[in-house]
Amino acid sequence: MPVPARRLESGTIWVDAPASRVAGRTVVYARVSSHDQRADLDRQVARLTDWATSHGYVVGEVVTEVGSGLNGKRPKLRRILSDPSASVVVVEHRDRLARFGVEYLEAALSAQGRTIIVADQGETVDDLVRDMIEVLTSMCARLYGRRGARNRAMRAVTATKQTEPVGVVGGG
Repeated sequence: MPVPARRLESGTIWVDAPASRVAGRTVVYARVSSHDQRADLDRQVARLTDWATSHGYVVGEVVTEVGSGLNGKRPKLRRILSDPSASVVVVEHRDRLARFGVEYLEAALSAQGRTIIVADQGETVDDLVRDMIEVLTSMCARLYGRRGARNRAMRAVTATKQTEPVGVVGGG
């Protein structure tokens, strides 16, 4: 990642610290997967706007979109990502941006001095479990259609957790 730096006469490389708050707009991005979930879109926007305001952000724009997290061609998200004035993007969960590769989006925006803020950190924290859920979600989406794929994947993970691990012998 490129960072502002310069070499002093002494040979020391001086890295300039980035500003604590980036100038620009704060954008709230809310997404649902299907038109059946449109009611949740309004609730998402209300929660995110309240969260951003309570954390000191001034919301400059609210963007809503209906589309799959597996679809990388969502026009409204692309517009936000390509707009350099959108310095802070607030989402409810990481998967509202994309099912896969959110780390790449975060890195690309960070290199431009921009940031993604996830309001609800209560999401699955364990990276391995999250990756497994994403893979299962993708497989379920392909096998059974996109609607409800995440719920089926979560049920599969829950069922897997409830069974005894392979290679473990009960008793003593």
